[in-house]
Amino acid sequence: MNDINLSQNIFGLEFKNPVMAASGTFGNGGEFSEFYDVARLGGFVTKAVTPEPRTGNPPPRIIETPSGMLNSIGLQNEGLDSFISKVIPRISGLDTVVMVNVAGSTVNDYRTVCARLDSFCEISAYEINISCPNVKKGGIAFGSFPESAFDLIKELRKETQKPLIVKLSPAVTDITEIARAVESAGADGVSLINTIPGMAINVDTRRPMLANVTGGLSGPAIRPVAVRMVYQTAKSVSIPVIGMGGIFSARDALEFIIAGASLVQTGCGMFVKPGLPLEVIAGIREYLIRYGYHSLNEITGSLRIMED
Repeated sequence: MNDINLSQNIFGLEFKNPVMAASGTFGNGGEFSEFYDVARLGGFVTKAVTPEPRTGNPPPRIIETPSGMLNSIGLQNEGLDSFISKVIPRISGLDTVVMVNVAGSTVNDYRTVCARLDSFCEISAYEINISCPNVKKGGIAFGSFPESAFDLIKELRKETQKPLIVKLSPAVTDITEIARAVESAGADGVSLINTIPGMAINVDTRRPMLANVTGGLSGPAIRPVAVRMVYQTAKSVSIPVIGMGGIFSARDALEFIIAGASLVQTGCGMFVKPGLPLEVIAGIREYLIRYGYHSLNEITGSLRIMED
């Protein structure tokens, strides 16, 4: 069947399919170009960009765990000036949606990045990472409380007309409260979930296995949590939801879509299979054909509860 429509028109942007590569796992696009044409993806999210360069946390900062991975990279990046001079020329002309992951320690950090990047047509949207420490509030993350999340997005909404997609932390009591707060502040969408805080100990040395002691857990181990949070959030807000967390196959991605996600992002699964996004795209198409659907919208948010 050639009439299968995988495209999604959301945030005022046209996605040729619903599969994106997640921030921090895809570099800035060029790293994967030797494997395939990245324009075949629905889009990708760049590494986090902060106003100044960050060296990140000391090693070891990545370890494997059962069905997952702990990382404590620490938002390592070359800073805003380098991103503008080196990365933007490389992504110019790419026929896919490019989102920039924006991070910072203060409201002004976020505002600086968005304001400086706003004139570049190569950038389609911003993914606002609100899991970063808020220095002015004693290390509390912007995404921990509805009030701080609302205030940040309200300020960023003044800086740009580009879509603002807010990346939510699962380390909260009720993720739907944060989602509703950023929606009311002017966010165009939300992406979830970010990694889950975790820790591993070498029992022989009785030392933490990460130099930073704790890190973010990703991979299949967190997928059931992520699917649940996507389902709850999609029912709580009217803006589109992007789902992520442990997607290693098309069936994994379809869980998120059926739960209510309009788009999905693949992350650490690409460390195992660089071509994973293409496998997921093909698998979603095959699923639609098998069950007689013609478009992605027919199954988005189509979860059937037991009594249905």
